Amino acid sequence: MQTAVPHAKLIEATQDTIPQRIMDADVFVGHAKVPVPWDGVVQQGRLKFIQSSAAGLDHCLAPSVIDSEIVVCSASGLFANQVAEQTLALLLGLLRGIPIFYRQWQKKEFVRRPTDDLHGKRVGIVGMGGNGRRLVNVLRPYNVTIRATDYFPEHIPDSVEQLMPHTQLMQLAAWSEILILTLPLNQMTRGVIDSSILMGMPKGSYLINVARGSCVNEADLCSAIASGHLAGAGLDVTDIEPLPENSPLWNFSNVLITPHVGAQAARRTDDTTKLICENLKRYFAGEPLYNIVDKRLGFPHPSVLYNSSDDYRR
Repeated sequence: MQTAVPHAKLIEATQDTIPQRIMDADVFVGHAKVPVPWDGVVQQGRLKFIQSSAAGLDHCLAPSVIDSEIVVCSASGLFANQVAEQTLALLLGLLRGIPIFYRQWQKKEFVRRPTDDLHGKRVGIVGMGGNGRRLVNVLRPYNVTIRATDYFPEHIPDSVEQLMPHTQLMQLAAWSEILILTLPLNQMTRGVIDSSILMGMPKGSYLINVARGSCVNEADLCSAIASGHLAGAGLDVTDIEPLPENSPLWNFSNVLITPHVGAQAARRTDDTTKLICENLKRYFAGEPLYNIVDKRLGFPHPSVLYNSSDDYRR
């Protein structure tokens, strides 16, 4: 990183020291998992640029930051390959009955039970950012029919039958046999997947959430599963993390839960560093930035999203 911006003084901070060290910074790079006095940071007027190492930005998009002139960039799409793989793992695990067969394996039971198919399914994707668009390409060989919603319903991928505005989420849910969430978390999306959406899906359908847990009303999700309306759910994220031991989600045999590992990657540190260094060079050179965020929406416009063909990824 020092090579990318040789004129800059780097200040190392741990999670515990971020709230203090950020007051001395013109640029903040990372993901604050501790409370940061954002109002004081903005009032001080020194910080000009935030380069998040995460796709989700609720850790830094406080109202005062949103209203300020601080430029914010995310890591959206940086780990789209891994998120797509996690989606497939959850989805195929549910469809092929892996949770049930795993329990049988533990008991040394060899019993055939019904399974379901991915090929030929109607798949709805909520959010056509970097993760959603990569997922379209990964699902293509399975001969599924894909429709999607997005805040910016433009630049429709070839394999998407219909890309609708975000206001047509209910219509997408009513059509989808599999509904996959890849949307960001903001004021508009918090709890957006509620009983009206879940019960509006076809009976026997599946929900996969690789976005943010708070996008789903978990009480409504439990009700939809317990009633048998949903055939199952795959969750890489939950509203509270770690998921409490007393959560009813643990009790369903047709729910697969992974501990928010969708963006884990063998080259996570290297790939994140490359993106950060490229954006730092661009920022100080006054050039267009990757993943610059519309702070009111909480995510980048598709036109500035990270792309795997960009030079800094080679």
